[in-house]
Amino acid sequence: MGVDPTRASIARVYDAFLLGKDNYEIDREVLRKVQQAAPEAQDLATENRGFLIRACRFLASQTGITQFLDLGSGLPTAENTHQVVQRINPEIKVVYVDNDPVVLAHGRALLEENENTHFVSDDIFEPERIMENPDIRRHIDFTRPIALLQLGTLHHYNGPHDQPAKIMKKYIDALPSGSYVAISHFSDPEDELSETARKMEDFFIHSPMGSGTFRTKAEIEELFHDLEMVEPGVKLCVDWWPDGPRIKELNAAQRTISGGIGRKA
Repeated sequence: MGVDPTRASIARVYDAFLLGKDNYEIDREVLRKVQQAAPEAQDLATENRGFLIRACRFLASQTGITQFLDLGSGLPTAENTHQVVQRINPEIKVVYVDNDPVVLAHGRALLEENENTHFVSDDIFEPERIMENPDIRRHIDFTRPIALLQLGTLHHYNGPHDQPAKIMKKYIDALPSGSYVAISHFSDPEDELSETARKMEDFFIHSPMGSGTFRTKAEIEELFHDLEMVEPGVKLCVDWWPDGPRIKELNAAQRTISGGIGRKA
């Protein structure tokens, strides 16, 4: 497709939220719009990244899994999946999947780091294609447990509201026993901040990016289907095994992104 600087890109918007440099004015416009609903909107991306780091540390150190499939990986930033898990076990294989041309250019440069990190271009919302992709199968053994990551991705599916759950069911059905699935998602806290969440959703959907659905906790739990949830289940990303005690109150953005990990028996 090439890179179009007049159209917002999900990956570049996240880069803008993380105060990166690989974004255009059209991407920063999305950030500014969402900040009208929640000035601390950048923390949506910050907490998502923090959850990724803690989830990957857990999966690499506690489960024995040695292959990670990171769907919708986005632009490389600090503490990418392969850096987190290979620090614990250098033999872990990580396959990133994305179809954003900017991500592809940066991702392929990143892959020169080691022979256990790979990048594949494909559509993460097409499970059958992903599971049969020969480039993925070259590096991922689908007869052994896999850690499948859908972090900050499913809320950008632009279609029927129930379709992400159907997409995840196809992935889960195809995973071998002993696999783990990690998901993070924009969330409606169903309290006094619900109105703020829905305003952010409206700004995302009607921004140049065109996507950003906020789901309730029950709706996020449905994405895991019949997986055995790792304690504490679906929680705010900031509350999923935090690195230390909380001494500051949470802001609106921190209270509107949640995550969890489930295991396939």
